[in-house]
Amino acid sequence: MLLNMIMITIFIFIALLMMIICSIISKKTFMDREKNSPFECGFDPMNSARIPFSMHFFLIAMIFLIFDVEMTLIFPLIMVFNLTILKNWIFINLFFMFILLLGIYHEWNQGALNWTNK
Repeated sequence: MLLNMIMITIFIFIALLMMIICSIISKKTFMDREKNSPFECGFDPMNSARIPFSMHFFLIAMIFLIFDVEMTLIFPLIMVFNLTILKNWIFINLFFMFILLLGIYHEWNQGALNWTNK
């Protein structure tokens, strides 16, 4: 029992010694304004949070996410392809692609894919 207590004390002492040495020789400073602020995708957290956000960028990001998720649904369809269910697989895949094309056509008509400055 005494040996266990001595070992635990030694381990705690070594861990504390290593933490103190690392904090002394580290180059990180806590006085820098940028290091003390959280990183928020290039926005300056010290300014007002009510700055205008590009709605065009938001729409393009949402379209990318939607079609990216739909592509992850298409790839497993290719993996489960079986000749016995060829007609059902083709119908499901064509219906899925039709929904994708309908969505991209709608976004195009709404002007979300127009890259000119608004």
